[in-house]
Amino acid sequence: MGKPTLAARLRAGELVYSGWIATPEALVAETAARQAFDCVCLDMQHGLHDPVSVMRSIGGVIHAGKPAGVRVPVGDFAMASRALDMGAEAVIAPMVNSVADARAFVAATKYPPLGERSWGPARALALLDIPDAATQLATANRDTLALAMVETRQAVDVVDDILAVDGIDGVFMGPSDLSLTFSDGREVAPTADWVDAPIRHIAARAGAHGKIACAFTADPKRARYFNDIGYQFVAMGPDAIYLATGIRALLEGLR
Repeated sequence: MGKPTLAARLRAGELVYSGWIATPEALVAETAARQAFDCVCLDMQHGLHDPVSVMRSIGGVIHAGKPAGVRVPVGDFAMASRALDMGAEAVIAPMVNSVADARAFVAATKYPPLGERSWGPARALALLDIPDAATQLATANRDTLALAMVETRQAVDVVDDILAVDGIDGVFMGPSDLSLTFSDGREVAPTADWVDAPIRHIAARAGAHGKIACAFTADPKRARYFNDIGYQFVAMGPDAIYLATGIRALLEGLR
């Protein structure tokens, strides 16, 4: 890997803005990667990606010169391991609500002795120009990111314990689910004033543990706010918004 890894850039304090692709088509992911995004994430939880589209899309993103991330389905830590084997530099696990969840995530994504990740990264070695197995073993645990989504009241209550798990590189705040759980299921209001306290708390605790704080939004102003309160990595999307925004811009003034 000639360029600094996504992990290295984040640990150096850079702000990172990621594309967020739900459409299971490699050309869409590659096109996003050719824009000004720092990286591109593929969504298997609420998006339509499957293992084949993830494999193809990771290749397209890397071909465009950007690192790829994957959000796996809830509890699918086996897919987290597969995504790393396919060449992803970051894996995002939704609904990590306990230390047990965090440890299971680490077990799937980090090689021994830190975790229990099985050996089989042939595609990752080829795509990322990793020269041999020895280099992979020496660098993979450091250079790939295990990001645990903290998006429920239960997770916020134990966020320090989740962050303390060795091998968890950072936490990913999910504002919509936070608002859903903190309102006891009454509403989805990710920008409401009353959800701001847990949003700030998650970023502050990540910073206190020296780990990466990540967030999601479709609003550039909201992204800047997240940066200001300690979120280094902000994913922006999903891709349907890019299409809708582009169409509106093209037709503005015409009809």
